This record gives sequence, C-alpha cells and structure tokens, in this order.
Amino acid sequence: MPVEPATLLAFAASFFLIAVSPGLCMSLAMTLGIQIGVRRTLWMMAGELAGIVVVATAALVGVAALLVAQPQLFALAKLAGAAYLLYAAVSAWRSDSFVGNVATTKQHTVVALAAQGFITATSNPKAWIFFAALLPPFVNGDRPLLPQGVTLVSIMVIIEFACMLLYAQGGRMLKVALVQRGLGRWLNRLSACLMAAIAVWLVVV
Repeated sequence: MPVEPATLLAFAASFFLIAVSPGLCMSLAMTLGIQIGVRRTLWMMAGELAGIVVVATAALVGVAALLVAQPQLFALAKLAGAAYLLYAAVSAWRSDSFVGNVATTKQHTVVALAAQGFITATSNPKAWIFFAALLPPFVNGDRPLLPQGVTLVSIMVIIEFACMLLYAQGGRMLKVALVQRGLGRWLNRLSACLMAAIAVWLVVV
C-alpha cells in the first residue's frame, strides 16, 4: 500500500475538517446551487477539482513554496476571478426573472462554470500555503513519491467533491423553500450578494 492506513486516516480526517468548513469554493457551490441547481453546478465542481489537483501536485513537487514566496503572481488571476464574480453578481441583481429560469441559466455556460471553479481554486494563496504545509508531512521519503501523491490527491478530490455536493444541495433546498413561499425573486438578490462577497473575499484573503 503506497500510504500506511494510519497515515491515510489522519490525512483524510485533517483534510475533511478543512474542506467542510465555509470557504471560497464551498460558498461558490452553495451560490450556484441556488442559481442553477446541483446538476449544472457539477461543471463548476469539475473545474474546481482540476484546480485542486494542480495546486496539490505543485505542492508535492515543491513549486508551491516558490509561488508562496512570489505573491504578485496571484494578483492578476485573483483580480480576473473577482471581476467575473462581480459581473455575475450585478447581472443577477438586475435580472427580472428569478434564478433557475432559462434566461438566467443560459448565462452559465459549461466553459464559464468550469473556468470559474478552476480560477477560484488556483488563485487563492491560502490554498497554496495550506497544501504546501499539509501534504509534505504525510509523504514518506523512503517510498516512491508518485504512488503516494496519487493516493493523497485522490482522497482530497473525493472529500472536496462530497463537501461541494453538500453545499450545493443546501443551496438548492434553500431555493425551493423560498420559491414555495413566493419569495423566488429575492433569490437573485441573495445570490448576487453572495457572489459579491466571494469576489471581495478572493481579493482580500
């Protein structure tokens, strides 16, 4: 086995506690769950998971240490991601149709959703710092790096995906509850505020 069972369990528990806590990606999953439902949010999740794999792989090979020391490399990506989220927030706020309608859903193309998830995952310096600090202690220097890395990253992807599904489903349930009470149009305002908050968060963290 590439990783000792006890080590693998400790790593999974540590990563789960981090992944399940509210953060940029989880907030985005909940927001899109409100806006477009869980099924279409899967495209954002695919992009986010691809970003997680990139960051984790970089951390394992030592690139993360270099990037953490050069914070200006994150500036353009963070600003681009924040600008897109602010644009989406303004569009949602000004929309007359409430979220989930065809007119609103068409604004979220497959490519845009995947890119949104990827940028959110890769442009957060805290994610790079976290992976650079978390992964190395669980790697055994006496064993081949590749199988250990594949095992650890696979565990991360599974846990991250499960947590995003949980948040997206929570957003969908909130949408159903509000629509049933005749408050569907206020979902636009709620999702707009959430996206704007994520955009600000992405810039200031």
